[in-house]
Amino acid sequence: MPFLDETVARKAVRICVVDDELISLNIIRAVLARVDSYDVESFSSPLKALARCKEATFDLVLIDYRMIEMNGIECVSKLRCLAEYEHVPIIMLTADNERELRLAAVRAGATDFVNKPFDPEELRVRVRNLLSLREAQVALLDRAKHLDYEVKYITRKLAEREEELIWRLSRAIDTRDGSTGQHISRVAILAQIIARNLGMSPDYCRTIYLATPLHDTGKIGISDAVLNKAGRLTEQEMAEIRRHTEIGANILQDGESDLLKMAHEIALFHHEKWDGSGYGHGLSGEEIPLSGRIVAVADVFDALCSERIYKPAWPFEEARAEIARQSGKHFDPKCVAAFDAGIAEIRKAYSQDAKSFETSVQN
Repeated sequence: MPFLDETVARKAVRICVVDDELISLNIIRAVLARVDSYDVESFSSPLKALARCKEATFDLVLIDYRMIEMNGIECVSKLRCLAEYEHVPIIMLTADNERELRLAAVRAGATDFVNKPFDPEELRVRVRNLLSLREAQVALLDRAKHLDYEVKYITRKLAEREEELIWRLSRAIDTRDGSTGQHISRVAILAQIIARNLGMSPDYCRTIYLATPLHDTGKIGISDAVLNKAGRLTEQEMAEIRRHTEIGANILQDGESDLLKMAHEIALFHHEKWDGSGYGHGLSGEEIPLSGRIVAVADVFDALCSERIYKPAWPFEEARAEIARQSGKHFDPKCVAAFDAGIAEIRKAYSQDAKSFETSVQN
């Protein structure tokens, strides 16, 4: 598994010093330069320092309070507004011991104080302590990123396996009534196109694309003699065929994922009709879940366009006209309008290799 490498060596510690008194600036640089691992950049202008901090992330910043362009508290406030400096330690250098000033500096985001004139050893100790804190903080962030990567990787692999199982199961079921398996691919594509043209979210469109292939899962419980009968079905045989919605719903019920919940919904309701004359529960209008209304259009259109042992395939335009005629009767008018809005894509699905179109739709 390609997890992140936690052994990558960390770069040299980077320190930014901001003080418009050149003597003070040079002394601080000299004190910190004695530590080989410190990469120190100094600025006499707080504006230039802030500009540099937008380009690079330092591990520690030392800022003088009294400066001409802006005081240290203002500089700290602006620095904390940068996303990369939300948690970077900041030392305020000040000759003032006023309580209100120090409170204002802490509120602005200062982490620690060093009094001027400062003791070199004290400065080194404070810098070292804050850098240790920063190192622990960065290590924690790196670990969090590492764990996030692992979780996303594992989640993606589980999703891929779930999708593979869905397609294999649905294609196995689809072959029972004489189909080649392309029916479920095309119906899934059509359902996604309709959902997208209804303005549904990308997550919803992706879920309906993956849930739709299971719409006829219940056919696994219907006898071959009825499924593959070439002639007209008797009333008793029609009743058996209609049981596939309940059988499929029972197989798919109690799923915990959004995908399986939608698959259950589609299996149960994709033969309902807008005017209430359909079957499983005889629902009408918006009583029928949206996923069922969408798949009803997609399923019927592809069934019309597909050759079966009991009928020839309809020409594309005749099947399209039939969908339009059934708007407000069999189908939700909004779903029919969304179907028509995506007709260029749908025509493409029926005029090229379904597998290649399926790949382009998923991406």
